[in-house]
Amino acid sequence: MYTFSNKLKTFSFILMILGALGVGYGFMTSHKSLDEVKTMLAEEASNHGSGHAEEAHVVADAHDTHAEETHGEDNQGEDAHQGDAHAEHVQHQIANRPWSALYVAAFFFMMIALGVLAFYAIQIASQAGWSPVLFRVMEGITAYLLPGALIVLIIAVASGTIGHYNLFVWMDPEVVAHDKLIAGKSSFLNLPWFIIRGLIFITGWSLYRHFSRKFSIAQDTAEDKSNFKKSFRISAGFLVFFIYTESMMSWDWIMSVDPHWFSTLFGWYVFASMFVSGITVIALMIIYLKSRNYLEFVNESHLHDVAKYMFAFSIFWAYLWFSQFMLIWYSNIPEEVTYFVARFGDYKLPFLGMVVMNFVFPFLLLMNADYKRIPWFVVMAALVILFGHYIDIFVMIMPATVGDRWFIGIPEISSVLLFAGLFMFVVFTALTKAPLLVKGYPFRKESEEFHY
Repeated sequence: MYTFSNKLKTFSFILMILGALGVGYGFMTSHKSLDEVKTMLAEEASNHGSGHAEEAHVVADAHDTHAEETHGEDNQGEDAHQGDAHAEHVQHQIANRPWSALYVAAFFFMMIALGVLAFYAIQIASQAGWSPVLFRVMEGITAYLLPGALIVLIIAVASGTIGHYNLFVWMDPEVVAHDKLIAGKSSFLNLPWFIIRGLIFITGWSLYRHFSRKFSIAQDTAEDKSNFKKSFRISAGFLVFFIYTESMMSWDWIMSVDPHWFSTLFGWYVFASMFVSGITVIALMIIYLKSRNYLEFVNESHLHDVAKYMFAFSIFWAYLWFSQFMLIWYSNIPEEVTYFVARFGDYKLPFLGMVVMNFVFPFLLLMNADYKRIPWFVVMAALVILFGHYIDIFVMIMPATVGDRWFIGIPEISSVLLFAGLFMFVVFTALTKAPLLVKGYPFRKESEEFHY
């Protein structure tokens, strides 16, 4: 039985407290007056360099000459109106940043738990013989899914009911009234239906997690295999439910921040990201618990197999990333390519950097079979992969909500600390509730003797 140490519990609480303080600071400093934003924009314009300044003077002179010829007072009034509109837009983007940072971190840790749940269901439905010794670790990680998913839904709804529609523009009735494309999607993209769908997703996922965990623990002391059979049946059914709901969730919770854009590959793309992130956390949990003298029945062959999945699904993620990007870039359809124009314009470093972290780095590090058996080597690869997939979610959300006003600073780091602490507390608490080895599972012996 795992014991949640006081040091680890204290550490998780410290992370949550520091994170909450930083998140609060982010919200407090995000509310700037229109005059403050105008001053900030003026300072930014003055810092473009002498070359830009000269060019600006030439443009200004030409504009003044034209203004004198065409009733300058009207043009000056129009320019002032446009300047105010731009300043208001930037003001809105700055106010969006703490909401977006909080949402990115909340979704990232939620998707880890959901990815592990899908991996767990696949192991049971396929009757895999190598993985049963890892089931309790997976069950512990999936304990975060219910609170994590509810937090994501609450942040999404709160962002559209408190303040100025900080994440999803389709929640703003004024935008819908003046945007025919969004209005055409309003039968699907509306707040009540958004909440109902989210609750259906969360209920289905949580019910499967509850009953699979219940049957797993009951099988430890059962004299027959009835609980194993029940677990097998509900796992097969859950995977069908998961395929549909995961895609719809990715449309609702991620893709709809850009309501003018869509991709038929998007559900699979988000799935690949959550799946590899979940498997990577399984690897980190195995290595940590082994280092604390738990999981004595887990050997380097188990770690090797988990690392193989990390390697394989990193390649799968890269395949989907390239497929989505290449097809949209090649076809060059305006309503599709605008998604990548925004990311290449203001997010080129994180957008291209995550390809290195999520594909090139794990490909080179984990290609060798021997390296997959070295714990510190797997940890190094895992940390890079997790950071890369955090950046992946960051790049999905931020361009639509904060535009070019992005930065990885206090709001972003604090949000990660907050949910990392909560994730650790929930997961390690769940690990203390049951023995770390399934006892009555039919393939337990095969899993314990798994060597190659």
